[in-house]
Amino acid sequence: MNTDSPVIEIKNLSRRYGKLDAVDGLSLNVRAGKCYGFFGRNGAGKTTTIKCLLNLLRPDSGSVCVFGLDPRKDEVAIKSKIAYVPDVVAFYPWMTVRETLEYFASFRKNWNGDIEADLLKRFQLDPKQKASHLSKGQRTQLALIGAICPEPELLVLDEPTSGLDPIVRREFIETVIGAYQSGDPGRRTVFVSTHLISEFEGLIDEFTIIEGGKNLLTMEADAARDRFRKIRARFSEIPKLDLSGALNVKQNGREMEIIADGNSEKLLAELKSHSPEELKCEALSLEEIFVASDILKKIKA
Repeated sequence: MNTDSPVIEIKNLSRRYGKLDAVDGLSLNVRAGKCYGFFGRNGAGKTTTIKCLLNLLRPDSGSVCVFGLDPRKDEVAIKSKIAYVPDVVAFYPWMTVRETLEYFASFRKNWNGDIEADLLKRFQLDPKQKASHLSKGQRTQLALIGAICPEPELLVLDEPTSGLDPIVRREFIETVIGAYQSGDPGRRTVFVSTHLISEFEGLIDEFTIIEGGKNLLTMEADAARDRFRKIRARFSEIPKLDLSGALNVKQNGREMEIIADGNSEKLLAELKSHSPEELKCEALSLEEIFVASDILKKIKA
């Protein structure tokens, strides 16, 4: 594979369930060594897209390439380089935690026992416990261990922290995923679908937001934070302002909140000309960009 080629390349992907277009002409590229966020509301088409990547579903049209290969023709070659944690995980109930991990390891050329021991300790999982006795969160932890230990080139995560308590969740995101990528910088890639965007904020390099199976917005994370700004202003009396070009304006008494899309300097100049008592400008977080439905609708239009 050419090192300049994307790890994941999706072109005009469509997948229908009956008359429902779960994915509708979606295109995106994921570069090697990046942590790529895949965001969307429930039913937006995220899991369907991931299943097409893994050849668990066949696209109705369009193309999917992973490491430059077609998942339908080169499934074994692709899956030898990736690890996948689905949104719902299940194991053979009669196996213990230890037996489950040994079973996973039997399919892999590489298995890092030191990472396994460290994660078992971090997650406080008992290797002798039967899989049937694990809680939802513990099953997720076991799946995550099984995904990290082979040290794959591509880690595909579909709501990977579902069921984890906040402390374990934060440690997993900041420490485990961060350590996984830093173990081979530039080569290890993470593709994560999650609704807990704020907790992945510091790791995401680029993201795509989908709605109704279509690409609503794709940007590098830093560029998005530079582009979308939140301006807060307070006046002794609200003046007549020219805020044309603002994506959204909210007023609460003498205070105003304005969302800017690449034109924050112009809006700030207008506000300053009316001598506000207080004026602040800050970048929107990725979660704020996602949840601001008014912004997304205007971008889409």
